[in-house]
Amino acid sequence: MESPVERPLRADGSCRTVWCDAVHTLTGGRNVQQYFAVAALWLALAAAAAVLAYYLRIAIALVEICLGVVVAAVASHYGVFDQLGSEETWLRFLASTGAVLLTLLAGAELDPGVMRTKLAEVAVVGLVGFAAPFLGCAALAHWLLGWGAQPSLLAGVALSTTSMAVVYAVMLETGFNRTGFGKGILGACFVNDLGTVVALGLLFAPFTWRTAVFVAGTAAALVLLPPWLRRLTRIYGHRTAAIRTKVLVAALLGLGALAYWSGSEAVLPAYLVGIALAGGAAQDHHWIRRLRTLTVGFLTPFYFLRAGMLVNAAAVAAAPVVVLALLAGKVGTKIFGLYPVIGRFREERRERWYYTLMMSTGLTFGTIAALYGYTNGIVTREQYSYLVAVVIATAVVPTLVASLAFVPRHLLPAAEPAPDLAAAAALELDLEREEAEEVADEG
Repeated sequence: MESPVERPLRADGSCRTVWCDAVHTLTGGRNVQQYFAVAALWLALAAAAAVLAYYLRIAIALVEICLGVVVAAVASHYGVFDQLGSEETWLRFLASTGAVLLTLLAGAELDPGVMRTKLAEVAVVGLVGFAAPFLGCAALAHWLLGWGAQPSLLAGVALSTTSMAVVYAVMLETGFNRTGFGKGILGACFVNDLGTVVALGLLFAPFTWRTAVFVAGTAAALVLLPPWLRRLTRIYGHRTAAIRTKVLVAALLGLGALAYWSGSEAVLPAYLVGIALAGGAAQDHHWIRRLRTLTVGFLTPFYFLRAGMLVNAAAVAAAPVVVLALLAGKVGTKIFGLYPVIGRFREERRERWYYTLMMSTGLTFGTIAALYGYTNGIVTREQYSYLVAVVIATAVVPTLVASLAFVPRHLLPAAEPAPDLAAAAALELDLEREEAEEVADEG
């Protein structure tokens, strides 16, 4: 006899049991088969983006964003945009989780020793990288575009960011994440985005008791999680059950839930946790590589593709001058503010331009700030579309220019040696033996 859990739907898609009613409710009326089809489509797009990125020799994240823009425009033209599932709750969750884990990995790349030696550079570049576009873009929106005071301030906040997700993806792909140069850029990105988060909170999200609970919970996690993970590493470090990963992801999701409950964002505690782990558990490079595989191979394509699909091509086409003005304001204020400052720490021309252009990107916190403004009635839907289009453009244009024209190749790390196949085989045997021992212990 057929189980109602195995086949909860009739051939016509209608429910046949009380269990099916529950499934129907949880999935929003869609057949689970459709979720598999949508996920397969998105990962196929991600695979195509990876191939294109390989031949174009640019970052995969940029190709995924651009491909998302193109696919969304074509789907909208043929009236099938909703079939892409970009607003499905489960897909938004995967995209958000990808952003959280990518931000964690970015924080884990910050070598505490390097950060101490680069404290002045990171602090000055980060603060200028926030203040220049915040003031410049807010003034531009108010005095040139005629926006009100609150929308103009929101525009300044949304366009003051840099994109930790894009920058880290580029650093990882080029290998700069293993150099002092790349770690300095990541540190400056953190200070920049921290300024954005603080400004958004002070200007538009008053401090409440929920904020206090979130701050206290995050502080407790930052204190307790590193020693806890070190202990787990000593006991279960190389078990295939991946206990450390489960504990870490559970903590990140819990902090993310607390962040959303308090009115903040999940990527902020994730970055702080990554920094806290940088000198401890993150030193296990094999474990970090496995986390990267999970994050970059499965989760971040949903984040970057969806970021591209957020662009409302019709709104952008209707008012290109507004978008171009805001884009010029963001990139121009970043360049004029940062290039002279970075010149105090980097003398070589390509280094200065690459550093400046990486700091001119935007994505995660920019879209978060724009969505916050739209959700709370601070900006209109049209203003929101302009801001998102500019944020997406700043994720692509500065990074593309930097990647094509200003890569400081003399700072690239030496190529890693070819893998030792014998050592890899020995490691595989060790993992299999440990897995067998673990099964025996559980038995």
